[in-house]
Amino acid sequence: MTAAGTTPPRSPSSLRERKKLATRRALRQVALDLIAERGFAHVTVEDIAAAAEVSPRTFFNYFPSKEAALFGTDPDDAAALRERVARGAPGQPVLDALRTVVAGGVSARAAELAELGGDPAEWLRRMKELRADPQLRAAQAAQMAKLERALVEGIAERLGADPERDPYPGLLAAVAAGVFRSSMSFWAASGGTVPPGRLADLAFRALADGLPERCALRDVAAHDSRKDDR
Repeated sequence: MTAAGTTPPRSPSSLRERKKLATRRALRQVALDLIAERGFAHVTVEDIAAAAEVSPRTFFNYFPSKEAALFGTDPDDAAALRERVARGAPGQPVLDALRTVVAGGVSARAAELAELGGDPAEWLRRMKELRADPQLRAAQAAQMAKLERALVEGIAERLGADPERDPYPGLLAAVAAGVFRSSMSFWAASGGTVPPGRLADLAFRALADGLPERCALRDVAAHDSRKDDR
């Protein structure tokens, strides 16, 4: 679960904010293009900065590494995710809180990809192809592990549990991460026809019902596929 992760992006309200957002987008676009063209190991931060016509120092104002530029991650993501899980939707069951967080996260992720220009599902497919690179797989795995740990800690705090003694927070965190991944994957495979936030929402509802074979999650996917065939 990337940063984009958890909160839908807000429209920038000032010229400075719009310029900063444009620079962030440009750096991500360039990183994706260069790494797709040359391979991850053959692209440096200096290469990305030069292609985006900014200094390396400016690059580091936006991203801590080239991996972060590629995946759109932010150093504060894990802490923000933990806070949302621990304190969001007060009074609601933890599964409902996770449904809200993950559905918002995949929607924000799709919106961030859309802001790069072109087909957002195609950007996601390109990034998945790039992850065939062993170094990138390791970088993504490390990022996902960090975010999943934030989920565990947020769930444990919400429940007043000790994740070292209670397996429930770890299980729910793994499920939430799986819903995020499967929702984004299906969204890309469907060409973006099924809103990813809707997929995540229905996935959690199916989980709450015990994952029945007949459920709204499967119905909506089948319905949208039939609609595309017409």
